[in-house]
Amino acid sequence: MIVNRRVSGEQPDEHDELEQHLTGRLNLPLDWPDEGGLTVSHAARIAVAATCDGAYNQAANGHLIDLFAALPLPGTTEGKHFWNLIRDAGGSAAMDIHPANMGGPFFDRMHDGNEGGVASRVLSFLEELTPAQRADVAEAIGSVLDNGTIGVAGRYGGELWLRDAEMSAWRVALARRREFETVDDRERFLEAWRRA
Repeated sequence: MIVNRRVSGEQPDEHDELEQHLTGRLNLPLDWPDEGGLTVSHAARIAVAATCDGAYNQAANGHLIDLFAALPLPGTTEGKHFWNLIRDAGGSAAMDIHPANMGGPFFDRMHDGNEGGVASRVLSFLEELTPAQRADVAEAIGSVLDNGTIGVAGRYGGELWLRDAEMSAWRVALARRREFETVDDRERFLEAWRRA
């Protein structure tokens, strides 16, 4: 993964936790090596930036899993009825997220680092829905959300689920795009905005 954060040569007034850990536990001075272009302090900042990007992507994917977990489970009586209702309401678009087509491997792959599969399917599903289909799908989802714990029922609750799924999937897709961005890409972006 290419980190798109710019690491400056300036030392902050106060060291962050990772820098404190490296100096205290590993006995590494922040400016080591003296002649090196990349110091311990720089490495710590790169690690923090990479972790933030990865954590953001994982959080959005985790939220997508939570959204699907709020729906009836495939293979159960309620789940079979619900997912058939989604297929009928969403037409061919629904096959992007229907368990018969998507199934468990897509959710399993999230844990193995392939984090874009479910997000891309959710975005494809929502893009292909007509306004009437979206309303019908929202009604179907909303009908199962009000089980006494969520408290938002009907089409409104289903529409909230769809909007949340759409934004979460978009965040995952956007984070994955940044993985392929280079330092030159980021500098070109900054320079274009400086000259605007």
